[in-house]
Amino acid sequence: PGSPYQPAIEALESHPEKKFYNVSKLGGAKYDTLPYSIRLLFESSVRNCDGFLVKETDAMNILDWKTKQNHVEVPFCPARVVLQDFTGIPAMVDFAAMREAVRNAGGDPVKVNPACPTDLTVDHSLQIDFSKCAIQNAPNAGGGEQKPPAKLSPLKAQPRKLPPCRGHSGCRGACSAGESGRSSGPFSAQIENTPILCPFHLQPVPEPETVLKNQEMEFGRNRERLQFFKWSSKVFKNISIIPPETGTAHQVNLEYLSRVVFDVKDFLHPDSVVGTDSHTTMVNGLGILGWGVGGIETEAVMLGMPVTLTLPEVVGCELTGTVSPFATSIDIVLSITKHLRQADVGGKFVEFFGSGVSQLSVADRTTIANMCPEYGAILSFFPVDNVTLKHLKHAGFDKAKLEVTEAYLKAVKLFRNDESSSREPEYSQVVQVSLSSIIPYVSGPKRSQDRVAVNNMKSDFQACLNEKSGVKGFQIAAEKQNDIVPVQYEGNEYKLSHGCVVIAAVISCTNNCNPSVMLAAGLLAKKAVEAGLVVKPYIRTSLSPGSGMVTHYLSSSGVLPYLSKLGFEVVGYGCSTCVGNTAPLPEAIRNAIKQGDIIACGVLSGTKNFEGRLCDCVRANYLASPPLVVAYAIAGTVRIDFDTEPLGTGFNGKSIYLRDIWPTRQELHTVEEECVISSMFKELKEKMEKGNKRWNLLEAPESTLFPWDLKSTYIRCPSFFDKLAKEPVSPQAVENAHVLLYLGDSVTTDHISPAGSIARSSAAAKYLTSKGLTPREFNSYGARRGNDAVMTRGTFANIKLLNKFIGKPAPKTIHFPSGQTLDVFEAAELYQKEGIPVIILAGKKYGLGSSRDWAAKGPFLLGVKAVLAESYEKVHRSQLIGIGIAPLQFRPGENPSTLGLTGREQFSILFPPELSPRMTLDIKTSTGKVFSVIALFENNMEITLYKNGGSLNFVARRFL
Repeated sequence: PGSPYQPAIEALESHPEKKFYNVSKLGGAKYDTLPYSIRLLFESSVRNCDGFLVKETDAMNILDWKTKQNHVEVPFCPARVVLQDFTGIPAMVDFAAMREAVRNAGGDPVKVNPACPTDLTVDHSLQIDFSKCAIQNAPNAGGGEQKPPAKLSPLKAQPRKLPPCRGHSGCRGACSAGESGRSSGPFSAQIENTPILCPFHLQPVPEPETVLKNQEMEFGRNRERLQFFKWSSKVFKNISIIPPETGTAHQVNLEYLSRVVFDVKDFLHPDSVVGTDSHTTMVNGLGILGWGVGGIETEAVMLGMPVTLTLPEVVGCELTGTVSPFATSIDIVLSITKHLRQADVGGKFVEFFGSGVSQLSVADRTTIANMCPEYGAILSFFPVDNVTLKHLKHAGFDKAKLEVTEAYLKAVKLFRNDESSSREPEYSQVVQVSLSSIIPYVSGPKRSQDRVAVNNMKSDFQACLNEKSGVKGFQIAAEKQNDIVPVQYEGNEYKLSHGCVVIAAVISCTNNCNPSVMLAAGLLAKKAVEAGLVVKPYIRTSLSPGSGMVTHYLSSSGVLPYLSKLGFEVVGYGCSTCVGNTAPLPEAIRNAIKQGDIIACGVLSGTKNFEGRLCDCVRANYLASPPLVVAYAIAGTVRIDFDTEPLGTGFNGKSIYLRDIWPTRQELHTVEEECVISSMFKELKEKMEKGNKRWNLLEAPESTLFPWDLKSTYIRCPSFFDKLAKEPVSPQAVENAHVLLYLGDSVTTDHISPAGSIARSSAAAKYLTSKGLTPREFNSYGARRGNDAVMTRGTFANIKLLNKFIGKPAPKTIHFPSGQTLDVFEAAELYQKEGIPVIILAGKKYGLGSSRDWAAKGPFLLGVKAVLAESYEKVHRSQLIGIGIAPLQFRPGENPSTLGLTGREQFSILFPPELSPRMTLDIKTSTGKVFSVIALFENNMEITLYKNGGSLNFVARRFL
């Protein structure tokens, strides 16, 4: 390391061969009061301090966080980058182009590699060409010289004999199913041969054929991009590509890539990450600092530049008390999310502390961290503790690595101690959440927003019987509220009454379930069966796991046979019960309900429970967590107080209460970590090591430089480096520039950047048509991010763009030398042919919205030399500098109107040989008017980047 803080490097006491920056000693008493997340920012600034990109004052500002929060900008150099394929392709295309430019300028192209470890997951390009109902032909939208994918013989789904569902007289018998190879586990056969139901026709379909055909289409449609990624993985150092179809959950992929502590040539430092994926924040649940950023910032980090952020406030979320035994992970996650939403944590860090933190599993923590967008925080950080270490052991960390990780984190005081005597950091504000106050709820009986505490369920249902018909009431006369209707079913007599459960569906969908909650239902079923409890045969029970991840939890933990024994057989993977796709109730039960005017109930763990939706004779429907669905099915009624009344009678006539069979959080965590997590990571490790058959067979060049296919419409060498020379030239004056666009206030990156489908009348469509493609083959701008010709034509192509020259929303402008009204690209192209520079005039808050890499790259390739606006969105301003466009700002109180500008003038901007931050420049117009503007360069680093023609050229010169 070349940091001025080198004297702070020490050897790790327990492993003297390992070295690290002892930031704890360096920071002294101030360091001890810092939140853990700020300690990580401090360590990064100390380790990466080079006096230019990261200065000593930056490190000291972070150490003085208590007084400097919200007042200073600080750099952050993450340890690694995570990309997904849509954002990864332009970044890797730029690196490929940079190799070419460095070679052309006399440098060694082999030296051009990402500066920090980069993981690129190819998982955003799968489209559903083949549904589970009808398999139709889809277009080959390749473009360029593409070979069709190798012909694959689809797997034939072999039907096998299945018994009719338990006690379901409406079942039509055996369903045909295919071997899908979803999971491996002691009871995987129970689930692998289950039919996939077409969500529209409710007919079983052979899934493997469908999946294979979609995968075949994916490798066909995206062959060019996949070959480019394969080439990238072979020739670039510091990048690893996770191929398509690696499977397992997205979050697990992210977690698999996590190091927690980096060990680079025996030098230790904390893991940290930025990514273009919206799920990036989930790694904070593992004690890894990370958040999502835009494509251009990610590319800058790959180039060795820091991310800049305002030193944030840190809200401490103190968890106290003990979780109710009946509260599920979802209850806890949603309750904490609700508290944070009410606490105004937007744009801040959140950090968890207190005695309750150790009660949350890593799955709970990563789910809370992943929900940052719900409550607006930048990130939600859980420092590493004993729970984390235990999880890492099951996730495949070996003993030696775990020992070093623990010793290092304790040495730099980044390990959270469970002991109450340990001193907590100081926070900007503290939000308290009592875990004891989190109790389980159900929703119903008619609307999902009507929540009922489980311990009030019996009395609430009674109140519903009494209430007038309406949003909750059923208006049952008092004398009829205890009516009992006997019914004969399959040779036995049963008694139906108000509140009887006739439908019980365990469904895993949306935020109502995570896999651990489904596991809780399975463990409850196991204990119920072992205690001798049963579910009445007339109750329509079903289990729909929803995803392969849930399947993995259920099969590897061995709970499926117990769910099956209670009647919760797997019915399929499509949307079923909550959209009303339930098999009809037995006729005898329907008749009894109608004759006795019984308020029968359905209980399901879905998201919809509108009256009559499940079945026209089931008027009360409750949404509940999966284990509660199983509990109410066993009880057979919702008119039960679980605290005082037994669920039923077990072996030897013993009364069994819910508390006797409810799995404890400890039991749940143990099974989850030891059975599920370990098998999941083992499977993922095998997949990562073996790779994917199609990916392994995919041919890709191994040349140092990428062999660009001139006919390709997906991948093209961009022109960012066309003028690369060893030494940067001083900023050139912009002379007699025309205004390409005259825009108003709040122009967003969506207005600027190409996004969505390619309109048939657009400049991009004309280009693709000229290459021999039909509109069906256009694909989207996102898919064509690796082709600058398409993306430049899509810049300012938004139909809602309001250009004051045109007077109405349209992606058009005026080419002033000819007076023609043209597409923005066509006008820009004409200006470039004529050698006339262009600028953009704009109002307040130019560049609002989410960060988009092409919102800066696009205007640059259109020939825009400067943007002149009243104010800028901060991130977009820095992106303009990062690509080589000057962000200029009118002086306070001035704008085009006050200065009498029409935008039809020509503008000349003189740059002095030496620029300084926020200096004033003069602009002269063709009408003789002269006015001053502020050049929005905030520091010397930004000036250096601008002089070099942006960060891409700045880094390319370093390789020369």
